Amino acid sequence: MSGGPSLRVDYCSREAAKYAVEKWHYSRQMPTFKLVTFGVWEDDKFVGTVIFGGGATPNLLKPYGLGQFEGCELVRVSMTTHKTPVSRVIAIALRMLRKAFPGLRLVVSFADPTEGHSGGIYKAGGWIYTGTMGDARYYKINGRIWHPRSVVQKGCSNSLEAVQKWFGPGATAVIKAGKHRYLMPLDDAMREQLAPLAQPYPAAVQSEARAREAL
Repeated sequence: MSGGPSLRVDYCSREAAKYAVEKWHYSRQMPTFKLVTFGVWEDDKFVGTVIFGGGATPNLLKPYGLGQFEGCELVRVSMTTHKTPVSRVIAIALRMLRKAFPGLRLVVSFADPTEGHSGGIYKAGGWIYTGTMGDARYYKINGRIWHPRSVVQKGCSNSLEAVQKWFGPGATAVIKAGKHRYLMPLDDAMREQLAPLAQPYPAAVQSEARAREAL
């Protein structure tokens, strides 16, 4: 009886991570800010990436009383067909991240219900669920959904009028339901501090197959 595939999670180049995101992640968008990128290999075949970064908002850590360098966001998990549970891949990447950056105390991540994601991989990994964020305005440009921060990084102001002038009159505003928010404390004191914020995990809205895809 054969065992499972050999698994390797290790640092990878930004280019390799970008390939995985643009090929396998629903957003097809690689974050532009500073990132820590991990690659995932099964039986020596590259099957995806796990990416951590500062996040899309400067206030990511403020609600938890943490400074800029005491936490980060899990910004992408993008994998093609694979056999290893995603929660295991993330757990390995978290251990490596914590070892490389011992000052980190918290990792934040989000699951987008408008893409059919409720965060099953985070429940499997023991993350703390703290509810949903408020609805947010994005922009649909040439058939692709853009985060307001991505628009601003292109040099455009964050308003529909400015976006239509910059990208063309066909651009539209899109209101997306608030994302599910998950927290992974990296030390006992932080876990104790965050425990009162925990809410029941949301009902799963994706199939088991979807849960194995990038969230």
